[in-house]
Order: sequence, then C-alpha cells, then structure tokens
Amino acid sequence: MLGEIFNTRYEIRQVLGKKAGRRTLLAKDVVTGELVIVKLLAFSSDFEWDDLKLFEREAETLKSLSNPMIPCYLDYFEVNSPTIKGFALVQSYIPSQTLEQYLQSGRSFSESDIKQIATALLEILIYLHGLYPPVIHRDIKPSNILLGERSGNNVGQVYLVDFGSVQTALGTEGGTRTVVGTYGYMPPEQFGGRTVTASDLYSLGATLIYLVTGTHPADLPQKDFRIQFESITHLSPGLTNWLKSMIEPSLEKRFSSAQEALKTLVQPQLANASKLVVSQPAESKIQLTKDGDSLEILIPPLGFQPSMVFMGLFAIAWNSFILFWTIGALSAPFPINIPFALFSLPFWGAGYFMAYTFLLSLFGNIRLILNNKQIKLTYELFGFKYNRPKPSARKNITKLVYTPKHLTKDSSGDKTQVSAQLEIWAGVRKYQLGDTTVIQSEAELEWLAHELSDWLNLPIQRD
Repeated sequence: MLGEIFNTRYEIRQVLGKKAGRRTLLAKDVVTGELVIVKLLAFSSDFEWDDLKLFEREAETLKSLSNPMIPCYLDYFEVNSPTIKGFALVQSYIPSQTLEQYLQSGRSFSESDIKQIATALLEILIYLHGLYPPVIHRDIKPSNILLGERSGNNVGQVYLVDFGSVQTALGTEGGTRTVVGTYGYMPPEQFGGRTVTASDLYSLGATLIYLVTGTHPADLPQKDFRIQFESITHLSPGLTNWLKSMIEPSLEKRFSSAQEALKTLVQPQLANASKLVVSQPAESKIQLTKDGDSLEILIPPLGFQPSMVFMGLFAIAWNSFILFWTIGALSAPFPINIPFALFSLPFWGAGYFMAYTFLLSLFGNIRLILNNKQIKLTYELFGFKYNRPKPSARKNITKLVYTPKHLTKDSSGDKTQVSAQLEIWAGVRKYQLGDTTVIQSEAELEWLAHELSDWLNLPIQRD
C-alpha cells in the first residue's frame, strides 16, 4: 500500500494505525504538497454496515465543523484499487503526539498541566455541544487527544481528533442505538446506548485521571461505580473534588454542561477550596465517626456564653408576660375568654422557640447521620428527639454549600455580620450546620465541609 496513490491525489507515506478493517494513513497531497491524514474503511470479512454508518457520520460531522482545535475535512471518496476496496476520509494533518504516546514515553503532568489541558478540552466541548444539534464525541481518551510542544509555562496546544464514534444529540432520541466508546472512559449511561453531552465530561474526567495516576481508569479500584483515585494522587482538594464531579456515575450529580465544568474549574473558589481546614481544630469537642457505610457528626452543647444572658432574660420576661396574659384571658367570663386565650397561642409559640433555643445551647446535642440510605439531622434535648427537616434519601443529596462569615447590607445600608454556614441539600430540603447556637467556630465548619465532601464525593460549593 505504501507509495500507492488514492483518488489520483493522495500518495500513501506511512501506516499510523490499524484495527478491525480501519486504517489511519499519513499521505501527501500531490496537488498541494501538504501532508494529510487518510482514514480508510476497508471491505473485509468482519465488515459491518454499522461501521459504514459511523464512518459516513464522521465525514458529515467533520464537514460541518469549523474549529482550529479539530482536524479539517478535506475529502471523501470511494477506494477501488487492486489491493483494497472501501471508503476514505481525508482530513488535515496535525504534527503532534497523542497524550497516550506522551504517557508511554514517561512524561508526567503537573496539576497546572492538568488544568490547562482540561480548560482547552472543555472549550472544544463547549463549541461541539453548543451546535444544533449538539455534537457528542463519545470517545474522548488520551489516544484521541493531541498535544503540541510545551512553550514556557504553557503545556502545549491541545487538539481533539477521531470523530469516528460521534453522534448528534438528536440521533440519540430514536432509532437503533449503537454502543461505541472505550471501556474505562465510558460513563454508565453509554453502556446502555444512551449518550448525552455530559457523557463527554465523564470521559474527559477519566482521561485526566489517567494523566495524573498513569494508570488506566479500568485498572483503578471502584466503589459504588465511582473511580477511586484520590489515595494515589497529590492534587489539591479543589481539583480532586472537581474531578469527582466529572466522573460522577449519576447524571444528576455530574456537571450538567461543559460551561458549568469550566466555570467551576477556573473560578477562584477552586483555589480557595484547598485552603479549607482539613483536620479537626485543637480543642474542638465535635465527635465525628465514619467508615465506608456511614458518617455521624455529634455536636455537643455550646455551654454557657455571655451572649446568652440577654436571650435568657428576654425569654423569661416574654414567657412570664404571656403567662399572665393567658391567666387573665381565661379568667374572663365564658365564652368571651376563648378568643382571648386563642389570641395568645402564636405568642406562646415564639416564647417556646426562644426557650428551646436557649436550653438547646446549654444542654442539647445535634446529631447528623449519613448512611447509604438516608440523611438525618436530629436535635436531642432532655431525652426528647426530633428531626428538622425530615430525613431524606441519600440518593437525593445534590450539593454541599459552604458560606464563610461575611457582612451584608440591609435596605438602609447598615452592615450586619452573617455567621458561617454549612448546608447539605437533598432535593428541596436543606440540612444546615452553623449558626451562633450550633457551631460558632468557622474552622470547625471548614473541617466538617472537607469531611462531608470526601465522604459524599461532592465538591464544596462556596456561596
């Protein structure tokens, strides 16, 4: 085949790849004198019509694309030579090595390199997914990503190639579904023949993990279908959590779009996340126990604080006044006393809440329990327990939000200090830790945020 000229124009110089009736060839365009890539689909004993369908789809997709980080479509024709018969797709040649080749040669990638590569590929995906209909690559992996030569602090130009598995989003809505992709880089939904734009994010995340660990994703341990890579890397907590969101098996918990993934990657909160306290502060009395199946946080009472004096005196005065009011109302003739007594009920509710909050701070425990089935936040006082809000299913947990202490302005322009908050969202229910009656220490909240993020496999969102 070497030296043969296809379509009276493309002189074959080198075989770059060969598998299952497909060949990737380096050729010279005798008209322009430039090197090109010729992808050849040959008729053979193992030829299937699905192969031709994907090959034609790749040609049509490349013809419609216009992005400097993607090979350009040049030509498509039928090959009918004495040595081979089939179809050929010609595209521009990019003189760069694949990430797979760099890894095999022993090159390592720093955290800065990973972020640069991730940013470049996400920008390509934003372009592809933003087309109508959106174009889904379906086979992002190190051997399909080219990387140019390093220049100073720049990791090199990044290109996405091989659109042989491409599918449009409209194409996934009906008809026969063809399962394509590469094991280890395919998200769970792709095994069922269903792909969405977020499927490419999973493949990109798995690719970046391969660059960090040097181990094929399929060879890394898994837990609940999640790739476990943290223990063999030295990434910042921020980037680790970001990668966890990229490879989340559940579509509902994975980044929904390349725009969202890129925004989370580049915004300052990613760098700040690494500054959160990752070990329990000295003298903290919070008890945390966890294993692979459950996590429990027991928050003991704060004990007496000088700031409680006013709240306690006000609660006593309020409830005393409501008591005398109610006695006076009930002493009135029947039935006039009934509406007066009922009028006092909301005030009793407010008094009860003040008294309960005061006593909880002095004597009560707060217990957050997470396991494989549910999340539950329980308030315990003098043997009485109640849940607020109601328990939720573990699968409904969608995000973990940490809000540091900050100042806010009211409508009059006056500034008010807002204490730090830590919130776990499960559907519409919010499980909140952190106010002046629960946890006063911002360092403790930061530590708990890190622990919960690690156990839940959720990134910490900073509000």
